[in-house]
Amino acid sequence: MENVIQFVANYKDWQSIKKLKIEEKTGPKMIMEFLVSLGTSFDQKIEENLRKEVDLEKVDAALAEIEFGKSEEEIASAIKAVNKRNVSAVIKEITENLALQKNEQKELQQFCKIYALRKALANCGLMVDYSEVDIPGMKRTKKKRKV
Repeated sequence: MENVIQFVANYKDWQSIKKLKIEEKTGPKMIMEFLVSLGTSFDQKIEENLRKEVDLEKVDAALAEIEFGKSEEEIASAIKAVNKRNVSAVIKEITENLALQKNEQKELQQFCKIYALRKALANCGLMVDYSEVDIPGMKRTKKKRKV
């Protein structure tokens, strides 16, 4: 059996086939780059589907009220602001009226919290995931991605 990493998606408007054959000359760096390309695609689809479940525009509006900066204090302040009442209340509001069981509601709230924290940290100028690594050949994929 050959060593391979592959991913296939055929769901509505998402068609994707990604395959990496692992050979003796395949180094860890190539595997990392391949996995980043998968992660970028996953992140885009997670956010796209989260937007179908909840009104992320309200989270974006709450985040717009936060002042972001690049200093240690400003970053800490941004994280605190995301965890405080304003953003948390918006997340609770957009998830509580859905016909979900409590554990499903909590799961959706966690997705929203991660969305908010990632966006806040990105607004502070921090690299928050591997898809932000400047990998030659991935420029096109990165242009599509928005945080």
